[in-house]
Amino acid sequence: MLLVVVVLSLPGFIHSFQPLFSFDWNSTTHRDITQRAVLRKTAEVCRDIAASEDRDFSLTIDDSLTVAKVQRACSSAGSSTSLLSTVIFRTSIANMYFSNAKVDVVFALNEERHFDGETFQGGRNIITAGVFAVKASAKVESFVAGRWTLGQVFHTLQDFYSHSNWVELGNNVPYSTLIRPDQPLENLAGPSTPTCRNCTGGNCANNLLPEVLQQRFLTSGYFSVFSSAKPAGKCSHGGSLDKTSKQDPVGGISKDDTGSSHGSLHHKAADLAVSATMELLEDIRLATGDKNFLRLMGLSQSSVLCFVIDTTGSMSDDINEAKRVSFDIIDRKRGTEQEPSAYILVPFNDPGFGPLTVTTNADIFKARINELTASGGGDIPELCLSGLQLALTAAPPSSEIFVFTDAPAKDIHLKSTVTALIESTKSVVTFMLTDVLPSRRRRRSVSPRSMSQSDAQLYRDLARASGGQAIEVTKSDLSLATSVIEDSSASAVVTVFQVVRNPGSPDNFTFTADGSLRNMTVYITGASSLTFNLTSSTGVSQSSSQSSGPLASITTAGNLRRLSLNTDNQTGSWEIRVDSNNPYSVKVTGQSSVNFIYNLVEAHEGPHGDFSLKQGRPLSGGNASLMVSVTGSDTVKVTEVTLFDSSGPTEVNGSLQSVGGGNFLVTFSGVPAGDFVVRLRGEDSSSSSRSTQSSFQRQASTQIKTSSISVTALANSTNIEPGSTISIPFTVATTTNGVVNNSATGSFTVRANNDRTYSSTSPNTVTIAADGGGKANGTVTLTVPASAASGTDVTLTIEAENAAATDINYTVLRFSVSSKVTDITRPVCQVVSSTSCPSLSCVTSQWKFIANLTDGINGTGIESVTIRQGNGTLNTSTVAGAGGENITVATYSASCCSQNVELAAVDRVGNVGRCGGQARESATAAPVTTAAVKTTSTGGHTLSMSPCLWISFAVALLWK
Repeated sequence: MLLVVVVLSLPGFIHSFQPLFSFDWNSTTHRDITQRAVLRKTAEVCRDIAASEDRDFSLTIDDSLTVAKVQRACSSAGSSTSLLSTVIFRTSIANMYFSNAKVDVVFALNEERHFDGETFQGGRNIITAGVFAVKASAKVESFVAGRWTLGQVFHTLQDFYSHSNWVELGNNVPYSTLIRPDQPLENLAGPSTPTCRNCTGGNCANNLLPEVLQQRFLTSGYFSVFSSAKPAGKCSHGGSLDKTSKQDPVGGISKDDTGSSHGSLHHKAADLAVSATMELLEDIRLATGDKNFLRLMGLSQSSVLCFVIDTTGSMSDDINEAKRVSFDIIDRKRGTEQEPSAYILVPFNDPGFGPLTVTTNADIFKARINELTASGGGDIPELCLSGLQLALTAAPPSSEIFVFTDAPAKDIHLKSTVTALIESTKSVVTFMLTDVLPSRRRRRSVSPRSMSQSDAQLYRDLARASGGQAIEVTKSDLSLATSVIEDSSASAVVTVFQVVRNPGSPDNFTFTADGSLRNMTVYITGASSLTFNLTSSTGVSQSSSQSSGPLASITTAGNLRRLSLNTDNQTGSWEIRVDSNNPYSVKVTGQSSVNFIYNLVEAHEGPHGDFSLKQGRPLSGGNASLMVSVTGSDTVKVTEVTLFDSSGPTEVNGSLQSVGGGNFLVTFSGVPAGDFVVRLRGEDSSSSSRSTQSSFQRQASTQIKTSSISVTALANSTNIEPGSTISIPFTVATTTNGVVNNSATGSFTVRANNDRTYSSTSPNTVTIAADGGGKANGTVTLTVPASAASGTDVTLTIEAENAAATDINYTVLRFSVSSKVTDITRPVCQVVSSTSCPSLSCVTSQWKFIANLTDGINGTGIESVTIRQGNGTLNTSTVAGAGGENITVATYSASCCSQNVELAAVDRVGNVGRCGGQARESATAAPVTTAAVKTTSTGGHTLSMSPCLWISFAVALLWK
């Protein structure tokens, strides 16, 4: 781990396509390649779905696609004025390219991850094992883990075209064998075969040996930052850090950017990398099906509906209200664009929590929540945070989670872990708290299950960290407060402004209502004595005493005031005056396609360095960098991004640098200690706005808290086999103004928690010694039980807290549980019979195609057969073969007006075989039957069939 850290501090270390940014504006990055491929393949899938449903799809599929264009084209709403949010889609793509970029940090010295040093077999093994893991994740709907694994697979696959001589050999199509483990890697240069000669005067255009090109040997460059040693006559990667490139044959063959040794071929390599990434995505699409493939890509117009519910004895009314509001949302939105993309339920009590339910089937969710009963309760405190931890890791990033409880948390030790998960997932948590005592002193006359003010403060703290709310009501008033849940289930909800005052003090707050906003709502929580006054951009006012006034309709439930604004033609600056000396919060939301996402990133040193996703919290007093992406409009001009202390006056302005496509690199200098949120201001001249040029502001919900502690961890794999143990080394450091304090000493409490309660070991403390350079190391182990299902995932949080318990930082790692796959053979198609079509009118005629599909004696068995081309009817049945294997009999019937069919057969681990046929016109309609003809792989070419069979139809088994 120390070696990797040292290497990453070297100037210009990156030796692949640049991960995220290319500041020469003429080179293509891993981010560009990934986004282009994902958008194009997603658009293709949407186009095919539209064709099957006889809908129009008017979108040109090329490299000019944007997230907004694809989202709108794929939406069944169709109208250019309909309200759509691209936040989920854009966040999902970002997760893939951040995972891609992380390979250059976590696996910096791994040759196979980059196809360096002719490690073709090892590189292919990484790709195919990763693809099997992604398919397993998609199968159990673990899409977040699947995206992270997929991003890493992308990196290795894309590096092949930059680091090998595939492009120099004149190839114009991807090397498909890299994603087909059942096919041999052929024509590889031998270990002692010379491949390069010296570059001439720094010109490496012709340094590949002529015989390598003539005999079409496949090679790649060697790379090392420590040693110049390499096999005699072999090519190097090249570049200032590559010591092997200084030894004969000098120079390199890298095409990482336009300034590389073979930089003239950079764009061709990048284009092939896009095509190869799309080919890999098509394979995953066939294995997972179109619906799950689009969910894996993150294409969704709506968020999830996620409930965490206390099921102890006094919660009967709360459970019934959760049922009512969820059923109402389901019944109103089923089959519409606003139907929740998934339903998540986690019950908890004491001594247990769970089971976790994650489903896209509303009826399953209804059944699970109907099964909840209120019983027991024991010693009052319940395992609320354990249930919330499970929900945070199960829900997609940026979800909104609702917690129902009337009891304090028994597992308060998980507060820092839950906070870390909130910050890393950017999910919003709102608590529905019933029967909280009005004062800090417990009273004997109230129910023993009532929460004290100190008990409720834990939930208030977590709500504030996430940008959610702690709504405190009586059980009889709970139904008035759950309108918040219905509000959040609307499409394209954005946060315009949010502030928390604790301790409270009277204050004025302003926010901007822009022309794209609809259905604006203000939420104010605070003591019953709180009053407020609202003033519109036109100077009209309304006080808190007016439940229905010129600006808003106001409802009150417990500590919540909900204001539904009348904002028609009232764009501009609004003001809220709040009078209270008790803690309070103000949150302003609306519906708009215009929003933003952000991610903390950190720089690699050097003139050719880049950025990767940052672990944990930014460092107090140091510089911080954000990658900010504006969503929903291609006409937005960002004018300001700030870190805003929502509980005080501190504000840090960022320096903006556009990196294209609505993305900005924002740098903040000397960020002080504190709790911040990201606020963005800009101008939008889109046609959807109700004004020609509209100023707007948006605010992120999740807090960014700084820390003077650094926690880093590097796992050597993100996939774990069931029944195995992984060791994760970590480092804790003390920093001053963002830099490691080499003379610092001290002890830190270490906590390691995982959401599956798998067996784990970790030190209780680590100590930075006087000669430790300001750092201390430790190791966490995580054991996955043999019974864990392949495709599931586990999230590990490692925390370090100082001795005074005043500062804490963390790192969060997600691992995919993936069984080793030994079945790498694709299903085989055997054509049984076909009928031909008459040459007369096709309208009244039918043809039939029958094929036997098998996965062999040792295969995992065929799991599904689907129609990839054709609009006929498919029926399947299973029979036993002569050798004991299971045979899936596929019978396809269609009108003679549709004379082509292609079937995809998928086995239980995701291997895909494709079988196609075409009916031919004939003078008679007599059926043609043939003995079963076993087809074999032909590297993607059409199979030769018997003349008898060819008379009536052509059949091909396409191994793609």
